[in-house]
This record gives sequence, C-alpha cells and structure tokens, in this order.
Amino acid sequence: MPEENTAQPTSIDNIQPKMCLEGTVSRTELYGAFVNLGLEHDGLIHISRMAKRRVKKVTDKVNIGDKVKVWVLDVDPEQGRIGLTMVQPPDVEWDELADGQIRKGRVVRMERYGVFVDIGAERPGLLHVREMGAYVRHPNEVVREGEEIEVRITGLNRRKRQIDLSMDLGQEIEDLEENEEPMLSPMELAFHRAELEASKKRDQARKHRQQPGSKKEEDLDAIYRRTLRQSSK
Repeated sequence: MPEENTAQPTSIDNIQPKMCLEGTVSRTELYGAFVNLGLEHDGLIHISRMAKRRVKKVTDKVNIGDKVKVWVLDVDPEQGRIGLTMVQPPDVEWDELADGQIRKGRVVRMERYGVFVDIGAERPGLLHVREMGAYVRHPNEVVREGEEIEVRITGLNRRKRQIDLSMDLGQEIEDLEENEEPMLSPMELAFHRAELEASKKRDQARKHRQQPGSKKEEDLDAIYRRTLRQSSK
C-alpha cells in the first residue's frame, strides 16, 4: 500500500494524488463532508468515498469537528478543488497492470480451489490451484496464508475487477538459454521447456474459456464475488 506521509502541505500547489493528510471536518452535506486541511481551500470527501461499503448517511461516518485521516484523489489548484477519500488507495492502479507482469504479493485468503493474493491492487488476485504446479491437490501443499510469493498476471477483467495469477513465471527457460553456462542438465532443461510449453497452452486455453459471456467466466465471477463478500465481513 502507499506510504503514509502525513506531513501537512502549506499550499494546494504542493498537494499530489495519493498523499495522506490529516484534517478536521468543517461542514457536512447530504453528498459528503468538507475537511479543513489548514490550506486556503477545504477538501471534499464524497459520500461514496467514506468507506468500502455503501454509506447511507454522511453523519453515520463523520461529524463536524471530527479529526480524520484522508488521501488525495485529485486536485485542481486553479479551481481550488481537492478531492479526498477515507479509503486508502491501492498501491497499484488498474491501468498499471498488464498480462504477463510478474509481481510480489501476500497470500491473504485460502480456499480449496486456490488462494487470493494481495499484489497491491484494488482487489486480491486469484491464484487457482491448477496454476501452482503439476499434481498439486490443495493450495496448502505449496503456500501458507500470510506468505509472500512471486506471481505472474495471466488475465485481467477490468470491468469486473478480477485478476488471474500463476506461479509459473514464464521466464525461466529464456533466462537459462541466455546463460552461457546453464546449471541444469540437458534432461532437466528439456523438462523445463516442456513445462513452459504446457504453460503457454494453458494460457491459450484459459483465454479461450474466458471469452465474454462464457459459462467459465460466469463461474469465476461468482467465485470472486462470493469470496470477496466473505472476506469483507
């Protein structure tokens, strides 16, 4: 998650998105709350930015005089507008993610069919048990909750905010072939080439199965929504 630096800026010109600030609620409206940041303009927390879940009433979350910690969403010095949120923004935005990226993350939830890994995005990604290696029957054979692991992004659904992951990083063979003195025997190298080829075929099959409107996509969507609802309770 973003580093929390709550050093207060002295001017709106010094404010940057994702900056963590502290302030006092100066006014509440039906649509949100204004926060005095000690600057020439107050910032606005829209009601939709007060919690991850839907907030029915602004005063259910904040009241005049409350001290609050907020993050900057956007800023317009010329108009004197500062957009704020009480929900800590992700370290990695959706437009920074791409298929094939390798990222480090932490296992935050385990299920029979796989684990969810926090890679710093808005939501954890799903590492299915079949992406953990051959002959893995249960995720606890490979990883533990809280463990930090390295994963590769194999699929993104920005509309549904879903991320598919794999422990097959897909770079091992290329790196070995560039090495003048490989550490693996010819037999081991052949085995790893076969694994890489199998991984590519799995990626192709996955993309085919996850065409918009397919039953597979609907099943995965249901798993994501059910698991995320359980983890938010």
